Amino acid sequence: MAREKYIYPGMYINQNSGNRTDPNWSLIGNIALPRISRLSILKIFNCGAIRYYFKISYGIVSDDVVEEEKEIRESVREIEESALKPAEKETIILARIGQGIYRKKLLEETGICPFTMVNDEHLLIAFHIKPWKQAENKEKKDPKNGFVFTPTYDKLFDRGYISFTDDKRLMVSTWLSKYNREQLGLVEGQVIDRLPVIDEKRKQYLEYHRAHIFKKLEDL
Repeated sequence: MAREKYIYPGMYINQNSGNRTDPNWSLIGNIALPRISRLSILKIFNCGAIRYYFKISYGIVSDDVVEEEKEIRESVREIEESALKPAEKETIILARIGQGIYRKKLLEETGICPFTMVNDEHLLIAFHIKPWKQAENKEKKDPKNGFVFTPTYDKLFDRGYISFTDDKRLMVSTWLSKYNREQLGLVEGQVIDRLPVIDEKRKQYLEYHRAHIFKKLEDL
């Protein structure tokens, strides 16, 4: 089946657009950004109040980014239409958009990728062990339900090509070829010391990941 294409109405502005004496425009114009950048603005209605959330993407926007933004909008709409209290809605929305407080707490606990040792938060992805779609509301906000990796290892974990035992040993899926394992430096059973503490909460989330996300031989 052909992949559905999402076409959004929009407009372009450049350095000569609008009132250049406007201090807000001057602020945007003076931000140091790569040559190709994209600013996404999400407008949220919450009990009569309007909030704006901004996200800057660098480089060419991929289909994955478009899909992610569509998923975020759908999640936010579901939250807004739920019977939750306004404060609860706000907290969950913050956790979903930019990962808000969730991301902040996770970076405070483990602000480094345990595989690459990269510590620049602009290059790190804070993600859920038990995926967002399967997690309950309290699990979506729980920083124990998360790790911080650089993009390659985030993708490997998210797609189920790697997981971890409760004693921080690496599990590598048989779905990943020997060649790619070697190129990525993935060694079955290797202890990943820089993973955050695997306490009882994280053990439960990792158990879910191993059972439902990690790709096993019998899944082939």
